[in-house]
Amino acid sequence: VSALFIASQFLPALAAPALTARVDQLSLRGSLPAIYFAEAAVYAALAFISDRFLLVPVLALALVDGVLMLTARGLTRAAVSATLEPHGLLRQGNGLLNVAFAFATAGGAALGGIIIAASSVGDALLIDAASFVAVGLVLVSTSRLPAITEASEPFLRHLRAGVQRVREDRATRLLILGEGAAILFFALIVPIEVIYAKETLGTDDAGFGILLSSWGVGIVLGSLAFLRLRSRRIRTLILWSTAAIGVAYLGMAGATTLSLACAFSVLGGLGNGIQWVAVMTALQESTPVALQARITGLLESAASIMTGVGFLLGGLVVSVASPPAAYAVSGVGVCVLVLAAAAWPARAVPDAHGEEPPVYALVGAPPQLPHEPGPAEPVLESSEASPDSARRAGGT
Repeated sequence: VSALFIASQFLPALAAPALTARVDQLSLRGSLPAIYFAEAAVYAALAFISDRFLLVPVLALALVDGVLMLTARGLTRAAVSATLEPHGLLRQGNGLLNVAFAFATAGGAALGGIIIAASSVGDALLIDAASFVAVGLVLVSTSRLPAITEASEPFLRHLRAGVQRVREDRATRLLILGEGAAILFFALIVPIEVIYAKETLGTDDAGFGILLSSWGVGIVLGSLAFLRLRSRRIRTLILWSTAAIGVAYLGMAGATTLSLACAFSVLGGLGNGIQWVAVMTALQESTPVALQARITGLLESAASIMTGVGFLLGGLVVSVASPPAAYAVSGVGVCVLVLAAAAWPARAVPDAHGEEPPVYALVGAPPQLPHEPGPAEPVLESSEASPDSARRAGGT
């Protein structure tokens, strides 16, 4: 298990930012389909060896797939932002993608189980490979994919620009580091859900399935709720959705019946359905188009690493305590993060389209807004643009 975590999540999270910085200067019509075709080859190879398990090839293929997956996510998010943000439709588009992802996650898992039961693991993997080929062909036939970088530059300079953005921009740094910490606590309970259902709740396999399904129902509801609440201030959505997950984990820590645990699970899923897309949207809205792939790719990499760390910590807590203790640790950790984030000034998280006035300054004090001078005020003119206006125009 540890080897699979290192190969599929930890190492890809370290390697993917470099690959993203390499390919995001290329045409999306060529780079994205190539990545999907490569993923199809990985799944075809996994299908080929599925009947004769070989650890080293499986780990190698998991590593390649992890790098390709994280790179494709960063490029896709950049393409979505470059296409929709100029028209003010980023939140609507992200909301629709979030709903589609929620249904695809639930449907894909169910379909995989049906295929494996009716045929074999190898056939399920081959169908997965075919789906990647289909997506690649669709992208090849799309002639109007946007450019996500303005001009080519040396690779190392291009890579450093993304890292520099995280170091220098408070909003970017807060969103990536804060979400990484949150995902650690979110993932802490994932590896112990079966033990929790059977030992704490005293249920069977069917009850465990109902518990997981209740979280899935919540995710679908949360995804639909984001579409309806998309005009709300993004900081508010992040705080309340994260708090919902924390409260759900605390409730599940104290639950002793399946029905009560499922009720809290729906609440947690609802928060889950809003939280990630809200954080991603905030990051996209605060990032210049030319840096989108690298910055959103860094968020995806941070999420991958912290998911694995959360798995390991969850197992550790259960080994020294109990499943409810793991849920309690997770819930308390999430709630502490919410309180810490709420204490930050509102301008720390940008809001381009919320109901409250947008925050224009991502770092430092708010800019001076234009106003009519009073009778005793001189009218000052300057030929130089402010650092904030340059940053909004796409600089770093």
